[in-house]
Amino acid sequence: MNLIYYNPTELIAAEYNPRQLTKEQHKDLTDSIKRFGLVDPLIVNTHKERKNILVGGHQRLKIAQELNIKEIPCVEVELTPAKERELNIRLNKNSGEWDYDALANNFDVGELTEWGFTDENLFPFDQDYGTEFSLPDGDKEPFQQMTFTLSDEQAEIVQDTIKKAKQNDFGDTGNENSNGNALWWICQSYE
Repeated sequence: MNLIYYNPTELIAAEYNPRQLTKEQHKDLTDSIKRFGLVDPLIVNTHKERKNILVGGHQRLKIAQELNIKEIPCVEVELTPAKERELNIRLNKNSGEWDYDALANNFDVGELTEWGFTDENLFPFDQDYGTEFSLPDGDKEPFQQMTFTLSDEQAEIVQDTIKKAKQNDFGDTGNENSNGNALWWICQSYE
């Protein structure tokens, strides 16, 4: 893979690019580029129908132009218009998730905050989901509110299983909440 340096004026933003930055993200990326330069090359199409169309790096290009950077490192690809559009989306969608244990064990919260993380990013499981909670009439007290974070695939499996479990006769649980009864029954089955 060769790096080719382009003048920002030679690059053309893809008309369909769906990515955008908040003001805070723009500030964080600008700070990063000022501090380290453009260390992540942009991706440019060389296909005859799409010459110099930017496939990846639109936000970095905007900031480079704002900072009056004259040479931008790029990787060239030759893609049909359809493949170009697909790669554009994949570059933005196929980003990973954070390993919160690795973050906690290897970085200081102050550093991470300085580098653009928010409390919501760093402590996604500590969010206040509100204190107002009540059970429908007839449900047992004391009770516990439980919140789970699941992938879409996991959530679908849990929801389908709860639907199936609701078809059972739970007996007299003293609890009228059918979802709660279904979860209780599922757990009892595996206990």
